[in-house]
Amino acid sequence: MKARDLSVLISVILIIAMLVIPLPTWLLSFLILCNISLALIVLLTTMNMKEPLEFSIFPSLLLLMTLFRLGLNVSTTRAILSTGDAGEVVKTFGSFVIGGNVLVGMVVFLILIIIQFIVITKGSERVSEVAARFTLDAMPGKQMSIDADLNAGLISDKEARERREKISSEADFYGSMDGASKFVKGDAIAGIIIVIVNLTVGMIIGVTQLDLSFGESATHFALLTVGDGIVTQVPALLISTATGIIVTRAASNGNLGEDITSQLSAYPKMMYITGGTILLLGLLTPISSMYTIPIALLLIVGGYLVNRKPVQDQEELEEIEEELHTDEMKSPESVVNLLSVDPIEFEFGYGLIPLADTNQGGDLLDRVVMIRRQLAIEMGLVIPVVRIRDNIQLNPNEYRLKIKGSEMARGELLLDHYLAMSPGTDDDIIEGIDTIEPSFGLPAKWISEDMKEQAEMLGYTVVDPPSVVSTHITEVIKSNAHMLIGRQETKQLVDHLNESSPILVEEVTPNPLSVGEVQKVLSKLLKEKISIRNLPIIFETLADYGKMTNDTDLLTEYVRQNLARQITHQYLNDENSLKVITISGKVEKMVADSVQQTEHGNFLSMDPNDTQEILTSLASRLEDLTLMDQVPIVICSPAVRMYIRQLTERYFPNVPIISYNELEAEVEIQSVGVVNVS
Repeated sequence: MKARDLSVLISVILIIAMLVIPLPTWLLSFLILCNISLALIVLLTTMNMKEPLEFSIFPSLLLLMTLFRLGLNVSTTRAILSTGDAGEVVKTFGSFVIGGNVLVGMVVFLILIIIQFIVITKGSERVSEVAARFTLDAMPGKQMSIDADLNAGLISDKEARERREKISSEADFYGSMDGASKFVKGDAIAGIIIVIVNLTVGMIIGVTQLDLSFGESATHFALLTVGDGIVTQVPALLISTATGIIVTRAASNGNLGEDITSQLSAYPKMMYITGGTILLLGLLTPISSMYTIPIALLLIVGGYLVNRKPVQDQEELEEIEEELHTDEMKSPESVVNLLSVDPIEFEFGYGLIPLADTNQGGDLLDRVVMIRRQLAIEMGLVIPVVRIRDNIQLNPNEYRLKIKGSEMARGELLLDHYLAMSPGTDDDIIEGIDTIEPSFGLPAKWISEDMKEQAEMLGYTVVDPPSVVSTHITEVIKSNAHMLIGRQETKQLVDHLNESSPILVEEVTPNPLSVGEVQKVLSKLLKEKISIRNLPIIFETLADYGKMTNDTDLLTEYVRQNLARQITHQYLNDENSLKVITISGKVEKMVADSVQQTEHGNFLSMDPNDTQEILTSLASRLEDLTLMDQVPIVICSPAVRMYIRQLTERYFPNVPIISYNELEAEVEIQSVGVVNVS
């Protein structure tokens, strides 16, 4: 056991011994001064902390110090009643407070008791109760906020755990403070009772046993009682004040002294007004000007000095920032920083600044947070932070979205208009600027606000500019999600899964599959817009088949088949059926015969004429489906699915290719077209 721990244990044992063992007066005096010193240390510590959890031991410490103080009370009471002497410290405090007048001394002592018991202790007790109740009530909301930030990618798993632990610690702390405040209240009551006992019984003992007259006995024991009360109530008052400070303290960046001085001096003009008021008080009332003028001058001069300080601080801050920027530009590492590329960048012209400026009502930043949250739920991928900046090289109403430094989309917005998409037949009544809806390429018009209500009545879909751009960002990121998942992002997903399923992760990585191979499987799924949120099923499949092969194309097919329920519901319509385009057996045989097997994997090598014929037939079937307002889905056998995908992804990237094994058995499949060749 460490010496520090041993000293605390010995101190507790000595406190208990004080309750039953008489102590010499010199030791009592020494312990009384130690008690005052400890109380002062506790008070100053609470004033210098930034948040209550920095002094989390306070409830337990409060109990020990209360026990110590009560032990001293018992010891001094024993000494007063048995020998009529409680040591030099008690006698000195009593003589100093009484000042030759017993009645005045008793009144001063009673005032101290009232201040502690009614003002500070009662207030601290009430604040502790309210703080404990509010902290417990707020726990579910805080937990939900942490989960939301974690899902949106604003914080890491480690930060989420730290915040949850802090919330739990706060609840425990304020619950403990609610109980500990009762110690302070009980201590104040005990102090009053002990004083009454010391004074009453002491006077009786003085008259009956010490042969003192009634007046001498009253004076002597009043001095000792007041002295004993003062030396115990002063530290009790300090501890009560510390309790009040700690339960009323809100978390901030500074200690109590910094907060008081900075916040009281935040409005220098108020110091001018207060100084003027005090000056008028001296001039217009009988109060002597020798009191009011110095105070008024002090307030006015203080307000002037405080008013000058922010200007000086701002100038010094600008100089420091300029020096740091200059030093940074001179350093060799400054060029290296230019090499970093943001995963996602959204740039816009100066005409679209109100979109992102919260002071002008722009909510683009909030929308981006919701987009990241939505994609995390839909795709199972934590999207990196989107870098939003203006670009004077773009047209005023133009914007563009870049992923990994490459431009992926571009569009234009008219902030004072609405985008109206036709229900199928245009109406000449609706006038506007013809355009193309950026997310899905549909014909649309920019209409004025006056035309909005009329367009909605005619069946047009009317969307405001922020919704247009947020939808465009969502669709572009969703289409290119496979570019955003690298090895680092995969490692984060694996670590997250490891918290709940460590054995499953252990069976997959690092053997038989590396993080890079897992990343390729996840990337291939995302490329075909298959959500990877259900990581346990994906890893179960990789654990089953990873020992047989490390071909990521083949592993992806196995994973897709195990995700059959998810894929089925992704494309299923309200009628519990799927209308699909099937690949004929002839085409499937042509594709299977064209597969070349090499040591680096299998790939499709088909005659260009055959390829063109298959693509032409598929394009014709897709056009027929579009005219029928049906979502195009192509279905084929599992053996050739990935090769059909390789064949069509360049020309029809958004057309899903699924196999029969990726559909649930109870789903009705209706073939509305067949891809065939002559």
